[in-house]
Amino acid sequence: MSSAANTAATTPKAKRDRTHYLYIAVIIAVVAGITVGLAAPDFAVELKPLGTGFVNLIKMMISPIIFCTIVLGIGSVRKAAKVGAVGGIALGYFMVMSLVALAIGLVVGNILEPGTGLHITEAIKSAGQGQVDAEALPPVDFALSIIPTTMISAFTSGTVLQTLLVALLTGFALQAMGSTGAPILRGVEHVQRLVFRILAMVMWAAPIGAFGAIAAVTGSAGVDALKSLAVLMLGFYVTCFLFVFIVLGVMLRLVAGLNILSLFKYLGREFLLILSTSSSESALPRLIAKMEHLGVSKPVVGITVPTGYSFNLDGTMIYMTMASLYIADAMGTPMSVGEQIPLLLFLLVASKGAAGVSGAGLATLAGGLQSHKPALVDGVGLIVGIDRFMSEARALTNFAGNAVATVLIGTWTKEIDRERVDQVLAGHLPFDEKTLLDDDSDGGDDAHAELPEQGGDKELAKA
Repeated sequence: MSSAANTAATTPKAKRDRTHYLYIAVIIAVVAGITVGLAAPDFAVELKPLGTGFVNLIKMMISPIIFCTIVLGIGSVRKAAKVGAVGGIALGYFMVMSLVALAIGLVVGNILEPGTGLHITEAIKSAGQGQVDAEALPPVDFALSIIPTTMISAFTSGTVLQTLLVALLTGFALQAMGSTGAPILRGVEHVQRLVFRILAMVMWAAPIGAFGAIAAVTGSAGVDALKSLAVLMLGFYVTCFLFVFIVLGVMLRLVAGLNILSLFKYLGREFLLILSTSSSESALPRLIAKMEHLGVSKPVVGITVPTGYSFNLDGTMIYMTMASLYIADAMGTPMSVGEQIPLLLFLLVASKGAAGVSGAGLATLAGGLQSHKPALVDGVGLIVGIDRFMSEARALTNFAGNAVATVLIGTWTKEIDRERVDQVLAGHLPFDEKTLLDDDSDGGDDAHAELPEQGGDKELAKA
């Protein structure tokens, strides 16, 4: 017995050591990418497909992971009202935090006035007009776009909310089937394990993707663009930092009693992944797995994380506020507070219609200005050169907001195992980097045979 216990105790450490080298390689790749971007910018830009390819590999896994997580979560809850309560609380929280982020960006933007004294050239005007993205939809069309053409197309369209809708319907249907649906739930569980294993394999390509992405960003922006727009960049980074560590940090401490630094330490590899790819979507599947491992129930994770990636864009809200004020000042048409508030509220709504659009920050800004204040679209060209650097802060802030939201909503709905949270954050229950799942019961079938009779959080309480 003692030898078996010793073997079990050392296994997680062995897995952890292997992936430790992977993330050291990612850090080295980021440094190498920056070096190549500065030394040979033209060559570095040609490396962009490496980063794009890696992010696309991750995106390939998002729909099946969301589907499996939500179906297993909802199928394990006896009362559908619990799922509805989670969704309602999540959407209400997302809207409030979006308004808070807009307000903070508004205050900082008016204090800094970074665009004053700049001049708009014809080339800048042309670049600005080119950012208006036809994919950004008005609110009504966006709502209709959530409904897929077929159930299968929800997995191939690349739209997270379509997958979310199909998964919710499937989960509720299995919930209504009771014990009859148990074999289907077990099948979905095995599919989930397969998908997470594939994701773990894909992650070994992270250093290559990080190198290509960072090299391309550095090479395309150049030092001159960074110098000329340093005030805007610095102001935006500081604002995001204050929002995350003051607003979100205080919320997490007051509601859940947790230190935000402990949570971020637990999610350190995901932050590194986002930093190296400029895409918060690259960490979405891992966030789902890690929040479940932390002790938040499957229904809360399954609903909060995917929905938050479309509706809880705190970093994007701050970006649009400060960029709008910057552009207005640069064009010599500064807006009064009375003009700023309607524009920003319009952008708040417009950002939901652009959810899932590639480069959504810049595309949403240009599309929103085109619809509400067309005269400012020409000025969008001013920030094209540094948008990818600002997207780093956008993505990191959005990710932090969704991680904190998941813990808060789990706390409010009493769907979180606090004892497990403390153990995980203290390092006593390490995350399995090989499977990205908690395989407490290798049989799998027995572990979920009583899913229809249990709350979504009870299986997570098994350490």
